[in-house]
Amino acid sequence: MSGHDGYLGAVYSAKGADEIAALYDRWAETYDSEMARVGYRHPSICLALLARHLPKGAAPILDAGAGTGLVGEWLGIIGYPNVEALDISEGMLAVARRKNCYRAYHALELGGPLPFPAGRFRGIISSGVFSTGHVGAEALDELVRICASGGIITLTVKGTLWDGGFAAAVDNMIAKARLSLLEVTEPYVSMPGEAATTPSRGIVLQVT
Repeated sequence: MSGHDGYLGAVYSAKGADEIAALYDRWAETYDSEMARVGYRHPSICLALLARHLPKGAAPILDAGAGTGLVGEWLGIIGYPNVEALDISEGMLAVARRKNCYRAYHALELGGPLPFPAGRFRGIISSGVFSTGHVGAEALDELVRICASGGIITLTVKGTLWDGGFAAAVDNMIAKARLSLLEVTEPYVSMPGEAATTPSRGIVLQVT
């Protein structure tokens, strides 16, 4: 059990990508307001880290797990206007389209091969995706592949996932000289309004 109610609890407990996509499709129209009520922090953390490490105007950027565009609508405001959205849920992307903050929309699942050439993106941002019942370290290899040399990957990672193999996967890539770890935040609670929320970390990687 996830400890969460409603759609949040359902997506954390989902069994497989199809179920997750269907749940997010149904949640899409109320997602922004519900996450605002619980004080959702992942987008702000990710945006701050990206702005600290990626030069203003760097392009293109991939919002991996874009959802309804909570990150995308801010990227243009802070100086990154060329952003593409990727998400497993067509319903969430439909809401993001109405915000008109992305150059392209890709209905794709993270964790397997992605249809982008190597080095396609100068930056990748992924807020709230590497979490319980969502995406794990298996998605990291492809994100590194499609990020340009010297490019920045900014992620939020649930603490249990970080300690349960994600940190080891990062260390393995560092040992193979594929990337550098530029920053790891202190643990923080991503949804203060949800009592069952466990801590996460923000991390910044640079592809070598």
